[in-house]
Amino acid sequence: MFDRELIKGSTSLILLQLLNEKDMYGYELVKEMEKRSGNALEVKEGTLYPALHKLEKKSYVETYWQEQPKGPARKYYKIKEEGKVILSEKTKEWGKFVSMMNGIIGRDRYDSI
Repeated sequence: MFDRELIKGSTSLILLQLLNEKDMYGYELVKEMEKRSGNALEVKEGTLYPALHKLEKKSYVETYWQEQPKGPARKYYKIKEEGKVILSEKTKEWGKFVSMMNGIIGRDRYDSI
């Protein structure tokens, strides 16, 4: 539904926000994104896991395994303090970007499309 580049540019912010609320495993993250977006945002494994690995490499998130009552253990992702700092900075930056775009294209112009 959305241009791939738009999603790619905002995936890290979305993931950090969700992980700031609670630790989640990959499939849970995908389902939460779909739910909160009204099923408008469908993130594939080929987008999700590279984004999570990038956040892990930057020390914004960490992983751990948790045994399940039924089925195999799941790999959970957890935001680290560094991730919370970046989340705060990126959230402010996003707000400024949205305001700037609204100023350029006008708030009501995209509502009628």
